Amino acid sequence: MEQKITHHLTDEILMGYAAGTLPEAFNLMVATHVSLCDECRARVESYDAVGGAMLEEASEHDMALAPGSFAATMALIAGGAPEEIRTQHPQDAVLPQPLQDYAGGGIDSIKWRAVGMGVKQAILPTSKDASARLLYIPAGVAMPDHGHHGIEMTMVLQGAFQDDDDYFARGDVEVADSDLHHTPVADIHEDCICLAVTDAPLRFQGLLPKIAQRFARI
Repeated sequence: MEQKITHHLTDEILMGYAAGTLPEAFNLMVATHVSLCDECRARVESYDAVGGAMLEEASEHDMALAPGSFAATMALIAGGAPEEIRTQHPQDAVLPQPLQDYAGGGIDSIKWRAVGMGVKQAILPTSKDASARLLYIPAGVAMPDHGHHGIEMTMVLQGAFQDDDDYFARGDVEVADSDLHHTPVADIHEDCICLAVTDAPLRFQGLLPKIAQRFARI
């Protein structure tokens, strides 16, 4: 049975995505999440419709749009490319299509780099205002206790993780800010693979995590 998504993106993030004001890494997170989440996809489409109506009203008063320009504009607002120029990859059981476009293929094509305690990561190419990475966390392993200088969004692609009283499975997104200090732990039943995006370095307390942070660029 398909896992029900219970942890969604906020309206603020979804509206920023529709308006084209988010960093590239955050756009990647939203596109990946809404490819699996009917609820958030419907909310994005509603914000797109509002933006489209505003563009149409403005064009009637200011100037006529060139043929096809409205569709192209809305595609840019949604963070995507016109259908005919998107790269299509074979369906992958772990990575949704938007994420495959950035990773260059499915999960088997990922070039992981060890960061300690069996945890591996693969940094994805995005603009410098925020970072995106895939994380591989062995079953039962806890991530180092940490806080945040900015926003961190973590979406589960495989397996699950526990964070205090919350449980995050495939498609779920944890949105953490400077108020949250936590120690996520991968579920013991399966290795956990996540997409994580941040707009500022994490805040670690221990000496070893601080040293590893310099090399892992987190």
